Amino acid sequence: MKTIIFILLISTLIYGHTLEFTQADIQKIKASPNKNAILKRIQNYQELEKKIKNFSTIRKLSHINSFYNNILPQLDKQKYGISDYWSTRKEFLIEGRGDCEDYTIAKYFSLLENGFSKNNLFLAVVKVKGKTTDHMVLFYFESKNQIPYVLDNLSFKVIPLDKRPKLNVKFIFNEKESYLMNGYKLGKKVKVNWGKDDKWNNLLKRVYINKE
Repeated sequence: MKTIIFILLISTLIYGHTLEFTQADIQKIKASPNKNAILKRIQNYQELEKKIKNFSTIRKLSHINSFYNNILPQLDKQKYGISDYWSTRKEFLIEGRGDCEDYTIAKYFSLLENGFSKNNLFLAVVKVKGKTTDHMVLFYFESKNQIPYVLDNLSFKVIPLDKRPKLNVKFIFNEKESYLMNGYKLGKKVKVNWGKDDKWNNLLKRVYINKE
């Protein structure tokens, strides 16, 4: 009986959404000691989508940013045993912990699911003043000739890039194109050399094959 209730609960949470869970996902959730927390997180996400449906653009950005920022951070080395792993949104929701790439990827696909265009959303690799390692955030451009808004797991405020002077942008990218920045605005188009370990395109294959 408990198994039937569990499957019914998962089904009510995912039908009609881009985010879909396979039988393997369901079995993983069932076997997790954190099963109740995972289900609650998925349920909270579904309720968020309903809540923000008619919100303004900035309010939608802020609510999506805050939802994921409430998930606790954890380094890939601690979680997966490797130095750098890019989780899909579904993996991030199930694991319940992640690093800056995981937050950014989850926000990107959640905003696409909630009516935003790929033309306006870019993942951004940045340097934070005073830090030695790269950081990743999400940019939202109202138009390509305007300063983007920043969604960052280090801040609950969604504000324009010129209000975040500690961020030095290296490059930005999405599924269609990549750019350098010219100050706080879009610069020239570039081609990113991801090397042999192409985490971005490997992630996209996992996302679209598994409907995440």
